[in-house]
Amino acid sequence: MTDVVADKRTIIEEYTIEHVGVLAQLELTPQEKRQARDDMAGMLAYVDKLRELNTENVEPLTHMNPTQNVFRDDVVTGEDISEQLLAGAPVRKKNMYVVPRTIDEA
Repeated sequence: MTDVVADKRTIIEEYTIEHVGVLAQLELTPQEKRQARDDMAGMLAYVDKLRELNTENVEPLTHMNPTQNVFRDDVVTGEDISEQLLAGAPVRKKNMYVVPRTIDEA
């Protein structure tokens, strides 16, 4: 464990680890709590390291890869093909597919 990580470890309270465990619905052993504290300290140390980077001339990203619409433009044809689309439905009600329920009512 580096000095920076050890320093970050001191600012993470035990109740913080326990609270995170409760939120995650985990029962942590004392060993797991120590490991979680060390892991979080490492993450905080890494964030501090990232803060040292000069990002002054770096454009913010909204996506990792540039995105563009690769689909064709929507064109209204004026033709109603709903009956053709519903023709293959095993069960239908008016102009809708009937499918089995997948979510129980609460």
